[in-house]
Formats: sequence, C-alpha cells, structure tokens
Amino acid sequence: MGFLTREFVTVVFSVPPFAGEGGLGCVQAKGTRRRCRASLSVPIAAQMDPSSEPLYAQVEPYDSGFLKVSDVHTIYYEQSGNPQGHAAVFLHGGPGAGTSPGNRRFFDPQFYRIVLFDQRGAGRSTPHACLEQNTTWDLVADIEKLREHLGIPEWQVFGGSWGSTLALAYSQEHPDKVTGLVLRGIFLLRKKEFDWFYEGGAAAIFPDAWEPFRDFIPEDERNCFVDAYNKRLTSSDPIVQVEAAKRWTMWEMMTAQLIQNNDNIKRGEDDEFSLAFARIENHYFVNKGFLPSDSFLLDNVDKIRHIKGFIVQVCLSMSFAVFTMSMCVC
Repeated sequence: MGFLTREFVTVVFSVPPFAGEGGLGCVQAKGTRRRCRASLSVPIAAQMDPSSEPLYAQVEPYDSGFLKVSDVHTIYYEQSGNPQGHAAVFLHGGPGAGTSPGNRRFFDPQFYRIVLFDQRGAGRSTPHACLEQNTTWDLVADIEKLREHLGIPEWQVFGGSWGSTLALAYSQEHPDKVTGLVLRGIFLLRKKEFDWFYEGGAAAIFPDAWEPFRDFIPEDERNCFVDAYNKRLTSSDPIVQVEAAKRWTMWEMMTAQLIQNNDNIKRGEDDEFSLAFARIENHYFVNKGFLPSDSFLLDNVDKIRHIKGFIVQVCLSMSFAVFTMSMCVC
C-alpha cells in the first residue's frame, strides 16, 4: 500500500493502534480475531460510530527524563506502556503546544512502548518559549537523538496537526527508522493553508473569534496577520508579548473544532502556555516551516511510499486539516 496515494488515504474516525503482523494498527494471533481499537474521544467516536470504543485507559510513565539536544535546548521525554512493546513516538502539535497526559491514551499500553516528548521551547522543555536554534530540522534531529538515547532501533510515528507535518519531515529524512505512520489532522505547511486560516477564510465560520484576533492589529498592518503578530510576539516588551500570545492562541483554541472545547479555551487563557504556543508557532509559520519550498513534503513523498500508515481526519476539525485532505489525494 503506497503512501499519500488515493488508495492509501483513508478518512477514518478511529485508529487501530498496534502495528504487528496483521499490518499497521492491527495484530492477529493465530486462531484469534484481529484486534483493532478505536482511538478517538468518546464524543466524536460515538457520533460517527456508536459501537466505537473510547480512548485507552490512562497510564503513568515508567520512565522520564531530560535530554540535552544542543548547547541551548534540553527536551523533556517520558515512556509509558509496555517496555518490551512496539515502540511508538507521539509528536505533538503547535508547534509549541507540548504534550499532555491524555496523549498516552491514543495507544494500547499492553502492546506499545509509548514515547512522548516536548519539542524545543514547549511544555517542560527548556528554555521556555525559546526561538533560538528552533527549526523543523532541529526537531527532526532531536527525534533521532531521542531514539538513539532510548536504544530504540525503529518506531511507529504518530502525529496530529503540526505533529503530522513533523512526522512527514522526520520520516522522509529517516525512512529506515519508521515502521508505520499515523497522521491525524494532516497539515502540509502550504501557503493556501495559512491564507485560509490567518488571512480571513476561517473568519467567515468564526466571526466572533476572529474579531479580537483581528482588532489587536492596527488596520494598516492587516495585510499579513502572521507578520504583524510576529512583530509583537518578539517585542522587547513582555506585556505586549503576552497579550499578543493570548490573542493568537485563543484564535486557534476557539477554531480547532466546530464545537468549541472548553479545555482548549482554558489553555489559551494561560499566560505560560500561550506564550510558548504563540511564539513558537508564529516563528515557524513566519519562516514557512523552514522548508525549502511550498510543496516540499509532497515533492519528497516517494521516499516514504513504502511505509504503511493511516491518515485520520475528523470532519469537525476546522483548522487546516479538512482543506488539506483534498491536496493529499490528488
């Protein structure tokens, strides 16, 4: 099965979580039924398929630590689930969002050795909200350093939103280290995606959320909101930084789903979270993800066509993903 071909792309509402002999996402022991579990939250899964199961039960890490990845950055990582299981690394979104305990629940802890880490400047990684030495390719290198540090020969890569972007970049750089891909809410860092979300397209769906995001920027700077916010998120005035960060973050938190998620909105109101999220995300976006071209990830897809995987798309996701799916099956 090829990757990013019409035959490959499956729009689903649950991800079978174990990569065994039965194929990515499923395992089939001799004389037993193939085991696949739903992997989305109860409200979404139940709406689409009443027989769907919820996410897996919460588990606690059996190992955690910090890995120095450069002369500036140290990243937090943790492991949970089965220490002898099939290794899987979770790549969080944003960039800048960091991981949360609930991210472990995408994986069956009986089968998976679950690896989570906070990308540079995010979550518990230090220094907080730092933009220095913080690019896509720095993160790709960090994933490899972490894999080697943990002694993992190869692993499954799971990423949502920006995490799907990073998963593609990492897999194209290190295809021999990837056993499979699960991409949720795929995002390809293309100009059309940015224009739709930050230059007025999404505003037609969420006018009330758009107004405070728009009104923070003077009218004479509204020709490019990403650039205008960058000026304020990198201001020497910390008060300006925080206010810009909260406006930027709240816009995304209020538009991530058609039905607003109160937990997301609470995160957007937190100064520490919003500062890292907004500064790092805007830093990547103003630099076009540090990719050589607008179509770089699609142009290099031949490097990973042999890797099995799933693309997961929830139709109630309202940011980049629905818009991007049409690009993936062309």
